[in-house]
Amino acid sequence: MVNSDVTAVELGFTLQCDFDGPRTAAIARAAEAAGFAYGWLFDSPLLWRDPYPLLTLMATATKRLRLGTCVTNPSTRHPTTTAATLATLQELSGGRIDLGIGRGDSAVRLLDERPATLDETGEAIRVIRDLVAGRSVTYGSYVSRLVYAPGAPLPVWLAGYGPKALELAARVADGVILQLGDPALVGWMVGRVHDALRRAGRDDAAFRIQVAAPAVLGDRAATRDGVRWFPALVANHVIDLLRREDPATLPPDLTGYVEARGDYAYVPQHDGDYAFVDDATVDRFCILGGIEEHRARIDDLRRAGATQVNLYLMVDEPEPVLRAYGEAGIARPT
Repeated sequence: MVNSDVTAVELGFTLQCDFDGPRTAAIARAAEAAGFAYGWLFDSPLLWRDPYPLLTLMATATKRLRLGTCVTNPSTRHPTTTAATLATLQELSGGRIDLGIGRGDSAVRLLDERPATLDETGEAIRVIRDLVAGRSVTYGSYVSRLVYAPGAPLPVWLAGYGPKALELAARVADGVILQLGDPALVGWMVGRVHDALRRAGRDDAAFRIQVAAPAVLGDRAATRDGVRWFPALVANHVIDLLRREDPATLPPDLTGYVEARGDYAYVPQHDGDYAFVDDATVDRFCILGGIEEHRARIDDLRRAGATQVNLYLMVDEPEPVLRAYGEAGIARPT
């Protein structure tokens, strides 16, 4: 039986650009047929293929699927270059492109560079949005605009966890990306976003909340180790957060598990690199188990304030997961 509450949440999926172009396009078609609303790609040049040619193929392979980066950053590409690419994709897709952006994680850390500041990220959002909309931006004595930009609106999603990042998202973005699947932590973050929206004089109802987390169907105990990397990756962001925020202002469920952590390796060196992540944290942060357990978690995330649940499909065969969601009525074609 279809749960109408669950189907009120938009569903997205993310690939890490492991697949070649034809396979990526085929996955996008399968997702659209199953009822998914969004298709996202990671942007990390030293780990995976470039997302933008793949997004082009996804756009030509689909009719209604919205597409974007989850996430790019202001550093590894100049904001004007990102704007030019997105404006071109808007034209190719008929206006179905979103920008997901953050301060920068593996894309900059693997270059031994620092993530962008929040101020730099906010400025990049302004430049990219204005250029894609066909508006002018000023660099020194030059005033420039993209004369070919189709002018389609560019929804912007900002990735972040802490109060300052959520405050920025509430001021300059259309939505926020919360990269964990714990309903209690999502609820805490959503509360802070809504407080910030009210301070900014913006409409709560129009702002979008994306929850992004790995999703694996199957026996929970058998699949945990395959996604233990995810809380380990989140720990990098938590450590950064603890350098900028008073720990007393953050939930213990977000910060407590990082106490036993070493440095997260984006290319793991040893089997035990993620051993500091306990099973309970894996279960909280990821979406595991059978299809009804997935349905229940997504409904819990909806109640916590999520408007989109974005499944990180880091599996060899994403299509069975997409089909299962469609057949169970969790994703529904529009």
